[in-house]
Amino acid sequence: MERPIRQLGPLLARLVVSVMVAGAVFSAVFVVGMRRKSPGLQRSVRRLNKAFWNPRSMESAGTPGAYASVVHHVGRRSGTAYETPVVPVKIEDGFVIALPYGKGADWVQNVLAAGRATIAHEGETYEVDHPQVVPTQQVDGYFSQADRRTHRVFGVGECLRLRGVGAATGRSTTGQ
Repeated sequence: MERPIRQLGPLLARLVVSVMVAGAVFSAVFVVGMRRKSPGLQRSVRRLNKAFWNPRSMESAGTPGAYASVVHHVGRRSGTAYETPVVPVKIEDGFVIALPYGKGADWVQNVLAAGRATIAHEGETYEVDHPQVVPTQQVDGYFSQADRRTHRVFGVGECLRLRGVGAATGRSTTGQ
């Protein structure tokens, strides 16, 4: 049986309000879960990133103007070479990278175990070493105001600081 057209307006309004409320509830649960470092939520977000976002980020990561850079690292148990998109901030003696999942992320553990990595950033490749997990407050001044706000909202309490071994190698990262 067809509904009269005049009844669709209130139904559509209720649907829109319901979707908005569901979105607000989901957002609140997400932020609270990330701030509290909920293992289940973080595991789900990491899986989603690994399966969906990381492959798309890797299409341009490390190239001039790209949002993400690439950290090249070696598996601490397997010895396998890996590439992980990251968002580093270049500083006077290396890089700092915010760790929204904390120091337990596989790529972080691999870099810490190896004591070194390579970062493809803005079309240049940098050898880095002396990885050190530091409190976000210690390196907060290197991040933009927007990044600092995001770190506070999501409770990002740790960053990875990497020292540059030397100047950029000058190798282009395009086509890797």
